[in-house]
Amino acid sequence: MKRIIFVIAILLLSVSIAFAAGPNTYQVTGPVLELTKDKIVVQKGKDKWEIALDAGTKVKGELKVGAKVTIEYTMKAATIEVKETGKKADKKKK
Repeated sequence: MKRIIFVIAILLLSVSIAFAAGPNTYQVTGPVLELTKDKIVVQKGKDKWEIALDAGTKVKGELKVGAKVTIEYTMKAATIEVKETGKKADKKKK
């Protein structure tokens, strides 16, 4: 009986850790085109990626224009605006 409770507790703990992991992490690699205290611009193929920097950004090595970098980042919502479409769409149908 104790063994079953122990196994269930371990399963619940591992599931809760998996859900608490947070948002996905992504990567972009390329040469630095522009660098300011607030942002870094990296060339990836033909696209230019502009990524914000803040005081919590960890930098390993000498960060300068022309250096090849790999940036790990997460996507974070800044603002969300909800548009009301349901009621207006229903009135038009009638």
